[in-house]
Amino acid sequence: MKRSTKFVLGALGCAAAACGIAALAVAPGKADEAEKAKFYGRNFAHRGLHSYDRSVPENSLAAFRLAVEAGYGMELDVQLSKDGKVVVFHDDDLNRVCGVDKRVDELTFDELRELRLCETEEVIPLFSEVLDLVAGRQPIICELKTGRRNNKLWFNNELCEKTLELIEFYEGDVCIESFDPFIVAWFREHAKHLVRGQLAQPAHYYKSEGLNGISGFILANTVLNVLSRPNFIAYRVGGTAPGARLSKALGALDFCWTSHNSANEEGRDAVIFEFYKPESKFK
Repeated sequence: MKRSTKFVLGALGCAAAACGIAALAVAPGKADEAEKAKFYGRNFAHRGLHSYDRSVPENSLAAFRLAVEAGYGMELDVQLSKDGKVVVFHDDDLNRVCGVDKRVDELTFDELRELRLCETEEVIPLFSEVLDLVAGRQPIICELKTGRRNNKLWFNNELCEKTLELIEFYEGDVCIESFDPFIVAWFREHAKHLVRGQLAQPAHYYKSEGLNGISGFILANTVLNVLSRPNFIAYRVGGTAPGARLSKALGALDFCWTSHNSANEEGRDAVIFEFYKPESKFK
């Protein structure tokens, strides 16, 4: 065999091995088809059906009530108060939404309850209150924030445990997602029956959040799927990294966030939207 032929075959073998390793790293997990169908082909109101002028605040009971009435699923964010209550709020701090220079986890739930969302009469709700309001009428995507309370290793196990307990007693459809692959991995271990998703975005967004290039590359390409085996990838609208595309090609459901027009339904399995009113289902 000619040396050039051996070189080509060796290179092809290395390339095949690299592809195999990449596929192993980003491969999704399997989920019950009936469970996945509960979220498939639907539009989910981002933080509820809140309004651009903030008269209906994000992650408020009013926003979730409007989503239910319009027939939409909804996406929401959960984290812990200082005294360990599971509250629905997106940001780590209260500045943007409540005008208070404190972190959410620096205040007890009673202290948080004294605040108002976007200068309205709406207050920060408990996750349990949102579940009571929705009452199984529409599906929910629950995003878990990493937070700082009771961390073990790199993830917030206390939030995972308390959120799962609330979901288990709820008679409705809830799936979970997180930017934190260790949270998604926790649910893989402790709640295999729940549909779980990995949130991700292009690498430059992670850099702007203070992560280095290697960390951003790993997260953008969903390399840590090897730990969490998510059932869906929820990727930021505007471009998807190769690893995440490979995960979808291998069977992960394709969710996107945050859509501002119905064109983003094309080729997607579910859409998280805000500031327009699409059809509740598109498939």
